[in-house]
Amino acid sequence: MSARYRIRHASRYEYDRSVTASFNEARLTPMQTPWQMRLESSIAIEPMTWNYRYNDYWGTEVRVFEASGAHRSLDVRATSLVEVDISRRPAPSDLGWADVRQDVVRDDLVEYLAQTAATEPPLELADLAESIAADHAPADAARLISDAVHDALTYVVGATEVQTTAAEAWAARSGVCQDYAHLVVGALRHVGMPARYVSGYLHPASVPEIGDTAQGESHAWVEWWLGEWTAYDPTNAAVVAERHVMIGTGRDYTDIPPIKGIVAGPHRTTGLTVTVELTRLA
Repeated sequence: MSARYRIRHASRYEYDRSVTASFNEARLTPMQTPWQMRLESSIAIEPMTWNYRYNDYWGTEVRVFEASGAHRSLDVRATSLVEVDISRRPAPSDLGWADVRQDVVRDDLVEYLAQTAATEPPLELADLAESIAADHAPADAARLISDAVHDALTYVVGATEVQTTAAEAWAARSGVCQDYAHLVVGALRHVGMPARYVSGYLHPASVPEIGDTAQGESHAWVEWWLGEWTAYDPTNAAVVAERHVMIGTGRDYTDIPPIKGIVAGPHRTTGLTVTVELTRLA
């Protein structure tokens, strides 16, 4: 089964006084992969003095732009047409722990094995991951660890912030998709399985109807390495399938925020409005 989506992501920043300039990076362009075809993609920015695009170290397309004149607001509107066919995704191998933990894997994927400040797992979760890994093969262990995080946390919008660490979310037993992903990534790395953070979109309907437009938001899930990258959504305890559109990957959220930048001049951000619309077209 395949699906085609029109995605519109709009962000508007408003300031209490004119800022003299701003320099920003936007990661809003869906990736091109064997199972995800980017048919169209554009980003409109107002105001904008200049911009260019490049792929960062992790393979995510980045639009860099500057607004060098005085402005009281900044609008970024990304529009994409994407087709997803998960049947084209390479299947993982049936690897054992000795395969996953061999030196060549550690050397090639060391950046997805090292913990970051965001992913360092709390002791309780680390012990739980160790006990699961001791009793199960890597593929089963990764799924069970993910589901254990899903069961332990309650999804609560506003319970955490983008700077919240995995350990803080675990202590609160609540969070959003970013927190679920950080916890699972950290737990998997702890037991020696390469894992990475994925940013993208999720259509909110379990079975999206063709022609319907749904209000969505940015979403996060995880991938672990078993000969190929295997994707799983711990927030929903679900396999990543045609409802998911991938923007990019990294070690944690800090590698792939939708928009980040620097604003010059004395000011206060008085408003930030973000809207995401997903329309299934086929």
